[in-house]
Amino acid sequence: MTTAPKDPGAYGAMARTWLQQNLTGNLRTDRVHETPATLDELKAFEAAMHRAGLAGITWPKAYGGHGLTLREHLEANREIGLAPAPNAVNSIGKELAGPIIQAVGTEEQKLEYLPKILTMENVWCQGFSEPGAGSDLAALRTRADRTSDGWVVNGQKIWTSGASKSQRCLLLARTGVKEDRHKGLVLFAVPMDTPGIDTREIRSIEGHRHFCEVFFNDVVVDEANMLGAPDEGWSAATRVLSIERASNRMYRSWRFESELDHLITACRSDARTYAILQGYARDLAEVRIEIELLKGHVETLVEALLAGEEIGPSGSLPKLYWSEAHQKFARIAAEIVARFPTDAGQPLLDAKARMEAIYLASRAETIYAGTTEIQLDIIAKRILNLKKAA
Repeated sequence: MTTAPKDPGAYGAMARTWLQQNLTGNLRTDRVHETPATLDELKAFEAAMHRAGLAGITWPKAYGGHGLTLREHLEANREIGLAPAPNAVNSIGKELAGPIIQAVGTEEQKLEYLPKILTMENVWCQGFSEPGAGSDLAALRTRADRTSDGWVVNGQKIWTSGASKSQRCLLLARTGVKEDRHKGLVLFAVPMDTPGIDTREIRSIEGHRHFCEVFFNDVVVDEANMLGAPDEGWSAATRVLSIERASNRMYRSWRFESELDHLITACRSDARTYAILQGYARDLAEVRIEIELLKGHVETLVEALLAGEEIGPSGSLPKLYWSEAHQKFARIAAEIVARFPTDAGQPLLDAKARMEAIYLASRAETIYAGTTEIQLDIIAKRILNLKKAA
C-alpha cells in the first residue's frame, strides 16, 4: 500500500503520476477500442487504485482504508476526473454501502464488509428503486418479515445497476404496510447468491447490460446481515442518498472538463472541424463557465464537511446542477461530432466515439440518484422554505 504524502497537493501529484503510468491500453476512455476492457481487467485496475491510495482514502485504516481527509480525497479525485479513466465497477460499494456501513454497521460488519469492498473481493449493488417507487422511495413495497430463521424477503427491485456482477446488495425493505411510508423500513447487506434471488439484465440505450431487475422470492436473510435497527432504514437510506447526491463521484466536475477539452483538442486537429467548432464557441464558453461553477460547488462542500457541517438537503444542489449541465453539453457535443467529415482521422474518430457514448449515457443523468423534479422539490421545500401554491 502506497505511503501517502502529508500535503494534499502532493497527494494529487502522486495520483497524477500513478494514473499516467497505469492507465494504459483498453482502459482509456478517450480511445476507440476493438476489444474493450474485460470485467476482470476493470476490477484489477480498481483494486490497484486502492493499493496506490486512490480509493478508500478517508476510510479508517482498520477497515482497509488510508485514514486521510476529504482534502486528499478531493485532490485525488481531481486527477481521476482529468484522466480518461473507466467508470468504477464498485462505485456502489465504495460510495454508498461503505459510508452507510461505517455509520450504522456493527464492528463485526465493518471488519467483514469494508476491506472486501476496497480489494474488489465484493462488488455491491443498490436495491432501493422499484416499479412505482423510484424517486418516491417511500412508496416501496418489497417486504421483510421476521421469522425464527431470520428475515424473509419478497418483492422486486429495478434499475439495480451491476446486480448481475455483484456479490452483495444494499437492500431496503419494508417491515410494515406501504401506508407507513417512512416508518418500518430496514436495510440489509444481502449476499446475491442467496437462494430465491432472480437477477435479470436489462439492455440500456447504449447497448450495455448493466441495468438489472432483481426478484426476491422467499429469500431468507440472516439477522447478522441487517444494517442498523429494523425501523432505522429510512434515516439510513436518506443519509445514503444525501451522500450520493453531494459528495460521491467527486471527480465528475473534472471528468466533465476533460471531456470538453478532448472535444476541443480533437476539433482543432482538422481545419474542417475547427470551423465547425467556431460555430459553437458561445455554447462551449457557457459550458466552461458551468464547469467552473460545479468545481466551486464541490470545493465549498468539502470545506463545509471538514468544518463538521451536515450535508442535508444541500446535497441536491450539485446533483441537480451537474446532471442538467452535463446533459446540455452532451447534446452540443453530439451535434458537433455528427458533422465530422467521413474521412476523419483517428483523433476525430476517438472524440466522436467518446462523445456519442457520453450523449447516450447522459439521458439517464437527470433521473438516477433522484430526478430533476425531485431535486427541485427538495430545494424549494427544505432549502428555500417555499410554500405550496394555493
